[in-house]
Amino acid sequence: MSLTLPAGVALPVTASALVLTQQPGNGDNGGQGEDFGKSSPVGFLVLILFLIAVAFLVRSMTKHLKRVPASFDDPPASAEEQAAEPEAKTEAPKAAEKPAKDSSATKAD
Repeated sequence: MSLTLPAGVALPVTASALVLTQQPGNGDNGGQGEDFGKSSPVGFLVLILFLIAVAFLVRSMTKHLKRVPASFDDPPASAEEQAAEPEAKTEAPKAAEKPAKDSSATKAD
């Protein structure tokens, strides 16, 4: 069995293969000069500083997330709190019903 391409496909495949395998011969390396791919010590220092900053941010975020409650819903009231609530509600109107000082006595003075 031979691996041959149909005639209609062979020409475009070979032409594209030739174009892709060509080396630039006119001195233009597409921006990839002699120093392409090399890093400077300043770039390495900036990278290390960014990594340290990210580590501190992750640490801070972890502390803040530990303080977040599991649920933001109101907790269910205990039986003692439920029993105390009606008493507090009934005491408030009684305090409002207390008679105020007689205002006529202050006017007479």
